[in-house]
Amino acid sequence: MTIPSRILVTGAHGFIGRNLVVRLQEMPGVLVSTFGRGDDPGRLPELVAQAQAVVHLAGENRPPQEAAFALVNAGLTRALCRAIEGEHQAKGRHVPLLLASSIQADQDNAYGRSKLEAEQSVQALAEATGNPCAIFRLPGVFGKWCKPNYNSVVATFCHNLARELPIQISDPSAVVRLVYVDDVVTALLQVLQQPVSGAVRVAFEPQYSISLGNLAAQIGRFADCRVSLMSEPVGSGLIRALYATYVSYLPQEKFSYGVPQYADPRGVFVEMLKTPDSGQFSYFTAHPGVTRGGHYHHTKTEKFLVIKGQALFRFRHLLSDELVELHTSGAQPQVVDTIPGWTHDITNVGDEEMVVMLWANENFDRSRPDTVARKV
Repeated sequence: MTIPSRILVTGAHGFIGRNLVVRLQEMPGVLVSTFGRGDDPGRLPELVAQAQAVVHLAGENRPPQEAAFALVNAGLTRALCRAIEGEHQAKGRHVPLLLASSIQADQDNAYGRSKLEAEQSVQALAEATGNPCAIFRLPGVFGKWCKPNYNSVVATFCHNLARELPIQISDPSAVVRLVYVDDVVTALLQVLQQPVSGAVRVAFEPQYSISLGNLAAQIGRFADCRVSLMSEPVGSGLIRALYATYVSYLPQEKFSYGVPQYADPRGVFVEMLKTPDSGQFSYFTAHPGVTRGGHYHHTKTEKFLVIKGQALFRFRHLLSDELVELHTSGAQPQVVDTIPGWTHDITNVGDEEMVVMLWANENFDRSRPDTVARKV
């Protein structure tokens, strides 16, 4: 199945809407029409007539007047359903409808009741016409472009901590349920590709739960890693999504930051990044004719990659005295491993500065460096 070529997105200028529209615009042949705050609901029949599917994201969650909940969340959804039903009556055509609802739809408050009414309108449309309708009951959604100090605690924490501003937590043990906006958009796209039959409530995954105290602490550690260079485990799951979100709130003057540099007559050594369990990354330079190294390790291992210049690596076995020499250069990328039990060094044998990337499998510990000086 393919994505419909003409899609109407309501709430297109809101947080989820902007993320969805960008993803849709990346797809060849897909035309997106939008309906946003301030647009005339009377245009909905015209917009629906031009659409092959509708993603209904428009809604109110913190209006100045409580009546706006019913007016927008319930009223606009009814108007949209009438437009889709009219299209079915006039042309016998179904227009798949995806509704972004809320887990608060089962709560007895003005917002929750308005979301439940919206769901009921969508269900009634499906029952009356057989129109494919998917309902997404979403918990708190977070990610890039979400408005801080509004209705997303993640956005507020990321925005404030990225600027060294205070945050307020009334109950650190309170648990929030969260979903990441990229996962929401992916789920919406999947349903657009494979429309459901009738009205279906989509079981959305992944969802995350975290206490406010732990959430604030985790985001705070993202800021700290620029000083310690110790990366958080940002490769998967909630921490990956939170880190991407945090970085998206950095002010422009914080797009870059300094790292330690150690200079001597041989060149410079610069640390870039450390990890809790997979070592650290750095680089060093060497002037022509300079040799660096001249030591061995018992357990520590390293990977070298010359990215500029000409290098001669030399290895000598501690027991057999066997000598191995390797030539590498930035012109032909080649990773060189250091081997426990072999003393090793690297010499710049070219006529320009040599630049070498370095990964070590463990973070440097001055009290236990596992680095013993010995000439090759």
